[in-house]
Amino acid sequence: MSSIAVIGLGAMGKPIARNLVKAGHDVVVWNRSDGPTDELVAAGARPAASVAEAMRSPVVFSVLSDDRAVAETFIDSGVLAQTPGGTVHVNLATVSADLARRAGAAHAEHGVGYVAAPVFGRVPVAEAGALNVLAAGENALLDQVQPFFDVIGSRTWRLGDRPEQANIVKILGNYLIACAIQSLGEAVSVAEAAGVDSGQLVELLTSTLFPGAVYTGYGSMIAERRYRPAGFTTVLGRKDLHLALDAATDQDIPLPIGQLLRAVFDEAIAEGRGADDWAVIAEQQPR
Repeated sequence: MSSIAVIGLGAMGKPIARNLVKAGHDVVVWNRSDGPTDELVAAGARPAASVAEAMRSPVVFSVLSDDRAVAETFIDSGVLAQTPGGTVHVNLATVSADLARRAGAAHAEHGVGYVAAPVFGRVPVAEAGALNVLAAGENALLDQVQPFFDVIGSRTWRLGDRPEQANIVKILGNYLIACAIQSLGEAVSVAEAAGVDSGQLVELLTSTLFPGAVYTGYGSMIAERRYRPAGFTTVLGRKDLHLALDAATDQDIPLPIGQLLRAVFDEAIAEGRGADDWAVIAEQQPR
């Protein structure tokens, strides 16, 4: 039995921690609110009184929401100075390349290993332990945490020895999902205006030209106008879109569709749709 801590028990962190418990690992958990912690403790995890206590585990997974949360919790808090040397922190959050570089440097300063491992897969995929793990960092550290990746995911993709490389790939993947949602919304709008059944259109397209989880899942949501409960909110989608635009700017590469999507996301949020699933941006297309 190996010891691991999970910090952040939101929609994704909770099933990840639960699967680690089910796999027989000694799992320490910490969350800002008590409810998810109590639920995991009832399932067999052990509670940590603080982030610093959780960071005493040899391996720590964190599943936080954005750059700010990661920076506040690990970099600006001083917690790394209290963390035992040799601990490996695996950051599963989708964060910017800049934050990944900053986090890597801060961890190295205190002798703490740092690995980026954002994932592809929504909550049901996390519950099934079938995530795709996008990992980057030193090979020795990746080898050390691979047994835990094998519990939470169906495949681990090693994308480089610099943590930000994994974050770039995750950001670009989410950017392409946003592009797919936008194009699906456009196609459904034209089809409905012409009297075509949108559900049949989506079934046809996903059974022939565009099979796969993105077009099938988001296509059905758009056809049915089903945006609650949100698997990934519009606010989070806009955050990841901005990360993609920033990454492209760093490389001096334009993203024309990204600029269009920026306006679409802003309009959707201004209309009060920030808590809906990000597929709701299709509603910005006249239907």
